[in-house]
Amino acid sequence: NRLGLHDLSGNVLEWCNDWYGDYRAGSQTNPAGPESGTNRVLRGGGWNDYPQNCRSAIRNNYTPAFRINDVGFRVVSQAQ
Repeated sequence: NRLGLHDLSGNVLEWCNDWYGDYRAGSQTNPAGPESGTNRVLRGGGWNDYPQNCRSAIRNNYTPAFRINDVGFRVVSQAQ
């Protein structure tokens, strides 16, 4: 894509840094969740998901202690 990122979905649901909560009403670009919370956001779908869940717009939430074999994270480095 235009940001130089590749293979953004599939394999595992990905942990996000955002706490889970409702977004503000209206159109937003890259909305952030609340400052604190109980559950973290998981995005996308994994190898064990239905095809319609394998897209970055899918937003799930679990406690940070949640573990299962199709949940992981992506290591990202910004090119300089």
